[in-house]
Amino acid sequence: MKSSMLERVYAGILLVILAGVVVHAPLAVWLGTLAPGYELLIKSWKEILLLAATPLGIVAVSRRHLWPELRRDWLFRLIVAFAVLHIVMLIFLWNGINASLAGLSIDLRGLLYFGLVYVAIRLHPSYRRLFLKVGISGALVVGVFALLQVFVLPRDVLAGIGYDKDTTIAPYLTVDKNPDYVRINSTLRGPNPLGAYAVIILSILIAAVILESKRLKQYKIVSLVAALGLATALWASYSRSALGAFVASSAVIAGTLGRSVSRKWWIASVILACAVIGALVVGQGGAFVSNVILHENLNGGSDISSNEGHVSSLSDGLSRLLHQPFGAGIGSTGSASLYGDEPLIIENQYLLIAHEVGWLGLLLFVAIFGFVLRRLWLRRRDYLALGLFASGIGLALIGLLLPVWVDDTVAIIWWGLAAAALGGNHGKKRTSN
Repeated sequence: MKSSMLERVYAGILLVILAGVVVHAPLAVWLGTLAPGYELLIKSWKEILLLAATPLGIVAVSRRHLWPELRRDWLFRLIVAFAVLHIVMLIFLWNGINASLAGLSIDLRGLLYFGLVYVAIRLHPSYRRLFLKVGISGALVVGVFALLQVFVLPRDVLAGIGYDKDTTIAPYLTVDKNPDYVRINSTLRGPNPLGAYAVIILSILIAAVILESKRLKQYKIVSLVAALGLATALWASYSRSALGAFVASSAVIAGTLGRSVSRKWWIASVILACAVIGALVVGQGGAFVSNVILHENLNGGSDISSNEGHVSSLSDGLSRLLHQPFGAGIGSTGSASLYGDEPLIIENQYLLIAHEVGWLGLLLFVAIFGFVLRRLWLRRRDYLALGLFASGIGLALIGLLLPVWVDDTVAIIWWGLAAAALGGNHGKKRTSN
């Protein structure tokens, strides 16, 4: 089916968002230094494009008569319910214009992008290849810059374009104030988002190697460089996302080779995993395990260690969850709350959602995420679906330690590529249940 000009513009806007989001942080900081006073507008470029694409998507859906299909789809019903709940919360629990708008953007942009990309791929399945090319190209940029940061560039190179720990983004971090363990950002907002992003792309590449090794030959060099750079980034970020990467890689292997691997190999793998865990426990007093695994500086770091901060945040978040079943409103926590009167950081994705939109909101989000994971699993013969399913499991685990979906790059990349995997005809036949 030939695409109309409107549909090409619509898809083009979505591709610009996918391409730009991986370099959003350095560009936003740099442009903010050139145009002080317009930083918030500059940071909101992707949300502005999402709002511009939405009416185009609505017109395209109407022209192609997709409304009956979308209305029957329980996944889209849940997404609409989640969005409506946010609007209702704005009416009853108002946290100020800036905090509320920021909270809406953070909570809904990934799901909105998912819906828009899904429509684009449903209209023209051939667009899937474009989204994949843009996604891999972005991974190459992130991976190459990570390699340069680790092996060539000075640690504070990003300070030259306006990075600053007090006003914008720190050019680099350290593990519990230990200068021997520098945590890089690459082109993302910080080492933790970088680690989560690496989990997504590495999972897709591993799945592609296993399921599409012949087709991957034409992208062999690009994929190899991207994988090498992102693996280096995952290591040099010293992020707890490495645990998510291990889980995601295991999910890819289990999803493709599980039945063909003998019971002896599975038993040997379990024994090896136990041995590694045991070695970490025994060596927890060593510098490597303390700094890289536990994020604690034996030679004197922060007054409150990273682990103590996570425990304190988790305890506070659980207490608020139990005492606020309806939440505290949009923009009441996370970076959005910095625009309000009572800033609050909760380092757990699920507790963060519950704090803003209550138990019902958390239930809706978990249901949406579960629906997407289930459909990706049903299409596991497609490497993109399998890689996103595996990385979704890894990100779900990371969400216990970090508000992983708050980062714009991670949210746009995973939800957008998930829509590309589910909207086309690859893998198992689409399902609406």
